[in-house]
Amino acid sequence: MTTDLSSQNIASNAPSADTSGRIIISVDAMGGDRGPAAVISGIAQSAAKNPDIGFIVHGDEPTLTKLLKKKRHLADVVEVRHAEDVVTMDAKPSHVMRNGKKTSMWSTVDAVRNGEAAVAVSCGNTGALMALSMIRLRKLPGVNRPAIACLWPSTNPGGFNVMLDVGADIRADEHDLLQYALMGASYARNGLGLSRPRIGLLNVGTEEHKGRAELKAANELITDAADQANIDYVGFVEGGDIPSDRADVIVTDGFTGNIALKTGEGTASFISGALRSAFKHSPLSRLGALFALTSLKRLQKRIDPRRVNGGVFLGLNGTVVKSHGSADATGISAAIKLAFTLGESGFSEKLAARVASVTPPRQNDAATEATSEDASQPTTNGG
Repeated sequence: MTTDLSSQNIASNAPSADTSGRIIISVDAMGGDRGPAAVISGIAQSAAKNPDIGFIVHGDEPTLTKLLKKKRHLADVVEVRHAEDVVTMDAKPSHVMRNGKKTSMWSTVDAVRNGEAAVAVSCGNTGALMALSMIRLRKLPGVNRPAIACLWPSTNPGGFNVMLDVGADIRADEHDLLQYALMGASYARNGLGLSRPRIGLLNVGTEEHKGRAELKAANELITDAADQANIDYVGFVEGGDIPSDRADVIVTDGFTGNIALKTGEGTASFISGALRSAFKHSPLSRLGALFALTSLKRLQKRIDPRRVNGGVFLGLNGTVVKSHGSADATGISAAIKLAFTLGESGFSEKLAARVASVTPPRQNDAATEATSEDASQPTTNGG
C-alpha cells in the first residue's frame, strides 16, 4: 500500500467487483467525527438494502472486528484492512503527504488506485483527502484543476442540481470552468440519469457583459463545446437559480461555490430552527404543528442534508466520495449509495473519455503538481 508512484502504474478505472459480482467500495472507518461505530452502522444499512455491494473497510482492526461482530450479516461482504494511524481533522495536507502512509485514509485511496475497489468513501479531513487523492490517483489527462461536486436540493423533477466546484481549489480560469462543465455533465448523466444535462455558469447577472473576464471567456468556450459535449448550455445563471429548475449543473470556482454551499447549509439550519421555535411558541401553535405534521416531515426529508451527503472529487483517475465529517449512519449510507451508483456505471472511465474528447491536454507545471499538498488544499477543511 505504500509503493512510490514511480514504481507503480495507476490501475484501470473499470468497476471493481469480487467473485460474487458485488461492486466493491473502499471505506475509511476512522476519519469521521462520530468514529467507526457510525461508519459500520452506515455500512450495515447499505448492505441490508443492496446485496450487490461489498466493502473493504480500513482502520484499527481490533476496533472494527469488535463492531462487526454485532452486525453478523456483514461477515460475507466486509473485508477489514488494518491501518494503525488516523488523519485528524486538524492535520495539514502537507504533513499527511509526508507521514500518512500508515493511515486509514491513505489505505482507503490506495484500494482504488490498485484496482481493488471502484470508489473510495471517507468522512475525514477534506484537504488531506483531496491532496492524497491527487497524488495517489493523479489527475486525468487534460485536467488542470480537479473539482468537488455536490448535490443541491432543487425544484427540478429529480429533486437535485449538481454544483461544482464547491471547494477543491479557489482559483479557476476559463479552461478550468469548461472542464468543470464537462465533468459536471458527466456526473449528472451517471449520478442523476440525465441524458443531456443543462449547464449554467454562475455569475452576478445573466447579461453577457457582466462578470469577470474569465467568466466571459468561459461563456464562449462552453457555448462552442456544447454540441460536441451533448449538453444544453443555458448561459449565465445567478445565485437564486442554484435551487431552481433553470439548469441541472451549476458551474463556478471553488471560492464562490464553497461560500454558496456553506451559506445554503446555514440558511437551511436557520429555517429549521425558526420553524421549531415558532411551533413551540404557544399551545395553539403546538396544535397547528400537529395538524401540519405530515407536511413538516415531508419538508424535513426534502431538505435533510443527510440525503445528499457526499461530495464527489472529479478529474482524477478514480472516484472518491467525501462524506460530511459529522455524518451519522444515515448520512454515511447515503454516501455509500452514491458511491455504488457511480461505481456501477463505470463513471471514472466515462468522465475521462468525455474530458479527453472535448478539451486538449494542457501543459501542467510538474514542480507545482509534485508539491501540490498545500496549493490544492480545499477551502472546506474538515467539512
